[in-house]
Amino acid sequence: MSEAIFLRRQNILKNELANRGLDGMLITNLTNVRYLSGFTGSAGTCLFTPQGQSFISDGRYLEQSKAQVKGFTRYIDTGTHLQIAAKNKLIPGGLKLGFEGDFVSVNLFQQMRDLFPAVQWEATSRLVEEIAAVKDPTELETIKTAAEITDRVFEEVLPGLKAGITEKEVATEFVIRFRRYGDGEAYSPIVASGPNGALPHAVPTDRPLQKGDFVVIDAAAKYGGYHSDLTRTPVIGEASGKHREIYEIVKAAQQAGCDAARAGMSCKDLDSVTRDYITEHGYGEYYVHSTGHGLGLEIHTIPRVSQQSREVLQENYVVTIEPGIYLPKWGGVRIEDDVVIKADGCEILNRTTKDLMVVG
Repeated sequence: MSEAIFLRRQNILKNELANRGLDGMLITNLTNVRYLSGFTGSAGTCLFTPQGQSFISDGRYLEQSKAQVKGFTRYIDTGTHLQIAAKNKLIPGGLKLGFEGDFVSVNLFQQMRDLFPAVQWEATSRLVEEIAAVKDPTELETIKTAAEITDRVFEEVLPGLKAGITEKEVATEFVIRFRRYGDGEAYSPIVASGPNGALPHAVPTDRPLQKGDFVVIDAAAKYGGYHSDLTRTPVIGEASGKHREIYEIVKAAQQAGCDAARAGMSCKDLDSVTRDYITEHGYGEYYVHSTGHGLGLEIHTIPRVSQQSREVLQENYVVTIEPGIYLPKWGGVRIEDDVVIKADGCEILNRTTKDLMVVG
């Protein structure tokens, strides 16, 4: 991404800090460090003060930070990042600085107070995350590419499913292809066949696929650091009337969610669209998770599309819509797409068919 993109993000954050009466901010969460600076390593801190913007790391990242970090003066040294800041007098006394209350440990907070006793530290929550939730055009194109790779892999793998192949073998096929075409898997794939499909976050096992199994496959690619997320549920061999009943209810609920999603809609209301449909058809108690979540540099970001959410969808949010039904000891169905929220609706990024697939 260009330096201009990172400078824009930094300026948005500085304006928000000023609106909150803060002189600056210490950012230690690595996802937020990456979002603001471009740095992809495992040890980095961003610091905003009236003196300027500082990036702090250690000697392992001397060359990497030189190539990646944009808009910050780099300080590469030994010691903790706070010690490096103190050594270089990067945080003068008398400032009111924000920090990420959701991520700073008690021990780290104690170090902050010990090293900088004249600083007034104020915890913030989701400040950078709320900025990052609204995607810019470059981010949207990157996520679309991740979704395209995901669709390609589903197109390659699903037709080859058959009785006798194990869940682990199917998961491995997805991972190999995600790594071949993109930056790898966005998360460890879920492949849950038969009764295992009643577990929304099942881990692939050595269980062979069997005739009559629903197979919940939740797997996706990562590209340029950004995540996609896709679930489809084919059936092995043949579909019974029960298979078709459950599948069509989930499919209709998911489509209703996609049809309803738009900027200005509350996340709770969007969750209700899918949840009410499934409940009206007699399976509400078996819909055991929220309707969706935001996507970005992490697989689960804000907003949360749930009954507990107080958030409102904004234009250029990217969220999942993924209702499901999970019947203990029998199996489950989940259908999931990634969508870009628009002023008058949403754009569905995935092209993998949502019709019931009978394979093997």
